Amino acid sequence: MWEDALTFEGDDGNEETDPVTPQLRAIDAVNPTDRCFSDAVSAGVTAVVTGPGSANPIGGQMIAMKTYGTCVDEMVLKAPVAVKMALGENPKTVYHGKDEAPSTRMATAAMIRGALCKARRYQKDCLRAEKDPDADPPEFDFKSEALLPALAGKTEVHFHAHRADDIYTAIRIAKEFRLDYVIIHGTEGHLIADGLKRAGARVLSGPFLSDRGKPELKNMTPACPGILAKKGILTAIITDHPVTPIQYLPVCAALAVREGMEYGDALRAITFNPAKICGIDSRVGSIEAGKDADLTVFRCDPLSLSAKPSLVIAGGKIVRRAEGFHAGD
Repeated sequence: MWEDALTFEGDDGNEETDPVTPQLRAIDAVNPTDRCFSDAVSAGVTAVVTGPGSANPIGGQMIAMKTYGTCVDEMVLKAPVAVKMALGENPKTVYHGKDEAPSTRMATAAMIRGALCKARRYQKDCLRAEKDPDADPPEFDFKSEALLPALAGKTEVHFHAHRADDIYTAIRIAKEFRLDYVIIHGTEGHLIADGLKRAGARVLSGPFLSDRGKPELKNMTPACPGILAKKGILTAIITDHPVTPIQYLPVCAALAVREGMEYGDALRAITFNPAKICGIDSRVGSIEAGKDADLTVFRCDPLSLSAKPSLVIAGGKIVRRAEGFHAGD
C-alpha cells in the first residue's frame, strides 16, 4: 500500500479526506507486483498483515495475505482480518494541519466511539426490521455496515497506539464495546506490562529498528517485546513496513534477543504468535499437518545477521531456492 520508489502515486494507505473510513478495504489498494513482496519472500516471510495507516481514527479494513503471487485475490488468507483504528499523535497531527477534527486525543477517541455507537444503533434498527414486518429498515449505511463484524466480535480491531495513555484508551474503548482487540506498536507497553497482562491484551510490537522520529516514540526500545513476553502477554514483532523494510524482520527479532528476549520467544514472535494473534494460525505460523506448508530453511541461525534462506516454500511449493542448494544439503 506504500509502494517502493513512488510518492503520491504509490501511497494508498491513508484516505486523508475523511477521518472515519471503516468501509475502505486494503485488498483494493495492494499491488502484489511491488518489490516489497519479492523482498519478503527472499527473507523467508511468506505471510503478512497489511492495511490502512494511522492518519484516520478509523482507517478501514486490513488484510492477511501471502507474499507470493501476482493477483491479490488469490493471495488472501483472511479479508478483512481486522478493522484499523488509530489513537495518539498521527490523527491529530494530520487533521490539525487541515484545521479540522480531530486535533486532540479527546476528539480522536470521541470519533471512534461515535462511529461505534452509530453502528450499534444501526445494528439494532436492522434487527428490529427483520423481526417486525411493520418496521421500516434503516437507510443503508456503508460505514456502519463495515463496523458490524467488529461489534459482533467476528473481526478484530487493531488499535494503533504508541504511548501508554493511548494504549489504555484503546483498552477502555474495547471494553465499552466488547471488541476483540489487538494493540499495534505498543511502544510504551513495557512501562505498563502489568496493566496489559491484567487486561488480557495482545500486542504486535514494533517497529524499533527506526529513529525516534516523533514525541510518542521517545521511550522506544527493542527490549519491549521481551518484557511483554516474560509477563505472559501474547506478543509478536512487526516491522511496520516500510518504516522498517519487511526483509529485516529477523533482524528485529535478533535485536529483541540482544535486549533480553528469550530466543524461543523471539522466534515465536515472528512465526506462530502473529498468526495466532491475527486468527490465521489454522493455516500458517507453524509446521503442522493440514496447514499451508509455508516454511523457510536456513543453514545457520535464522536470527544471525549473515543468515539467508536456502529454501522458501509457500503453499507447499518452492518459491525461492538459493543457488547451489539441494534438498539433501
